[in-house]
Amino acid sequence: MSKILVTGGCGYIGSHTVVDLIEHGFEVVVIDSLERTHPIFVENIAKITGKKLNFHQVNLCNLEATKEVFKKSGPIDGVIHFAAYKAVAESTREPFKYYRNNIGSLTNVLDCIAQFNIPNFVFSSSCSVYGNAKEQPVTEQTPMQEAECAYAATKQIGEIMSLDMSKQFEVNNIMLRYFNPIGAHKSGLIGNFPHPTDNALVPYICKAAVGEIPYLSIFGTDYPTRDGTCIRDYIHVSDIAHAHTLALQYLQAEKNDSKYEIFNVGTGRGSSVKEMVDAFEKANGRKVPIKENPRRPGDVDQIFADYSHAKNKIGWEPKLNLVEMMRSAWQWQQYISDNDLMNIYQKP
Repeated sequence: MSKILVTGGCGYIGSHTVVDLIEHGFEVVVIDSLERTHPIFVENIAKITGKKLNFHQVNLCNLEATKEVFKKSGPIDGVIHFAAYKAVAESTREPFKYYRNNIGSLTNVLDCIAQFNIPNFVFSSSCSVYGNAKEQPVTEQTPMQEAECAYAATKQIGEIMSLDMSKQFEVNNIMLRYFNPIGAHKSGLIGNFPHPTDNALVPYICKAAVGEIPYLSIFGTDYPTRDGTCIRDYIHVSDIAHAHTLALQYLQAEKNDSKYEIFNVGTGRGSSVKEMVDAFEKANGRKVPIKENPRRPGDVDQIFADYSHAKNKIGWEPKLNLVEMMRSAWQWQQYISDNDLMNIYQKP
């Protein structure tokens, strides 16, 4: 059984990827500080998979503690690195907080990969590396524009660091540039548990629908798009998770053309903020009150993917549609409400 170490494995995409890996026969070791997620994810991953999670609560910015987990875990066949701060608005306010955390933790992980001779690495990158791309849809060859926020800059830097790793060491690297993850696991037991700094759209649609907040704030209605609101490529989190499993299988089968490859992970369809609200209301029969506000810093006008490269090379393509995404997101919101998890960050 192949052993994979997943950093940030109790986060949103990380937890779904851990489940997908286990369901496809991998042994998984998880590192997570739990700083921006909930301990219940450890328990619920075990409920879904039927296996106790090999979990280590460690801050990856602590090099010695990180090394100790790598050492204890024995031979590792691959690392998937999710752990990072990811709130766009927060990163514009506190950029150096993001550089210290995201780049510092990645540096330590890459140090351990080199020290322990781990052959495969998958980096959680982002479509934000493209910035305000001049053409849509974006391909892997689309030139990067200036990063619109520090979060995006850390993903651009992370890709450069991974490229340097591939040049210096015998490590196969895959950069998965995924677009906007939404939805939740079909069990309803794991989903997006946003930190108060996070400004992801769909959790706030759910919060407004359940009455946790009085309305959904729409930031900017004057973008050069079909209805004036930002357009993004929304993709179900379970589809994104499976891309990581396929990427590792691809590397282990030695099908890669080089030691460094990049794949877009998106649906190829763009939806505006207003269209997302409409889709949620139609999928769940719930009204979402909204309030229009001025633009906020860090948001690009629109972006959506050409994912043909991932389809042709690793055999990945999205399976779940927007209705399924919105229904699963609402199911997860109900789980949060029923288990009194909404105000966890304000509790002692």
